Amino acid sequence: MANSKSAKKRIEIAERNRLRNKAYKSAVRTLMKKYFETVSAYASEPSPELMAKVQEAMSAAYSKIDKSVKRGVYHKNNGARKKARLAKALKAAMPAS
Repeated sequence: MANSKSAKKRIEIAERNRLRNKAYKSAVRTLMKKYFETVSAYASEPSPELMAKVQEAMSAAYSKIDKSVKRGVYHKNNGARKKARLAKALKAAMPAS
């Protein structure tokens, strides 16, 4: 247990940051999961409508990942790796032309 006023404040700040980080990480995981589902649907039967949904899902996921990195929830390399996974999944699902 904290003995000083500053130690108590650090505990409160750490808890606040933990909850914020947890919310961002959860949102990123959810958006990535939605994106992968959309990509698999597009891979099974490609159409312009599904491609628009894929782009929309990718944009949302990229945005949340970038915000998480900006706020220090993820390291920049971790954010870049997550975005690369998203791009790789789309490239694999694209029909060979």
